[in-house]
Amino acid sequence: MKHVTRDIISQMEKIERLNIINSCTGYKSANLIATLSENGSTNVAVFSSITHLGSNPGLLGFIVRPTSVPRDTYSNIKAKGVFTVNHITSDMIADSHHTSANYEIGISEFDKTNLEEEYKSDLKVPFVKGSPVQLYCKYLNEYYIQENDTIHIIASIEHIYYNENMEHKDGWLQLDKGNVVAINGLDGYCLPKLVDRFEYARPNIETKSFNI
Repeated sequence: MKHVTRDIISQMEKIERLNIINSCTGYKSANLIATLSENGSTNVAVFSSITHLGSNPGLLGFIVRPTSVPRDTYSNIKAKGVFTVNHITSDMIADSHHTSANYEIGISEFDKTNLEEEYKSDLKVPFVKGSPVQLYCKYLNEYYIQENDTIHIIASIEHIYYNENMEHKDGWLQLDKGNVVAINGLDGYCLPKLVDRFEYARPNIETKSFNI
């Protein structure tokens, strides 16, 4: 196996360093966060840092990069207190990746891509139409990470929408039935396929497969 030390990484060119560090930790979630500004402008941006934090209550978190430059997603969430998380499918990846382009404040990525806004009941913040799993979330807290000047946002899951063909009897959602993709590094999009699912593991008892 090739061995790369921290000293070697520190001497790499920026892009090479970004690529190896962002890909070596494994596959990441691929989501679009949609928000609404105080003046009514929509925003949608791709994120690969959204993680499950707890089930009771349902919590998730994600990382906002340094706010030394404008971050529309962060500003809108702070202003409105709510946002949506939308899973990316295999046929959405080009438009989803384009949302990482650095547009001026007030320009909606919905207007620059084929992604479409979708609104549900009296929820004012847009969802992304066609996403098979959509979450409506409420901002709860944030924690500053001084080591790299980023912010960890904590939010509660208030509403969940999903395609019913993905749901199993115990409530588990089989994401590959919705063609949900994952991100490898910064710009690699992958289509995971379920290999197996196992029962709850207990000491000294053989773990059994659900044989899905």
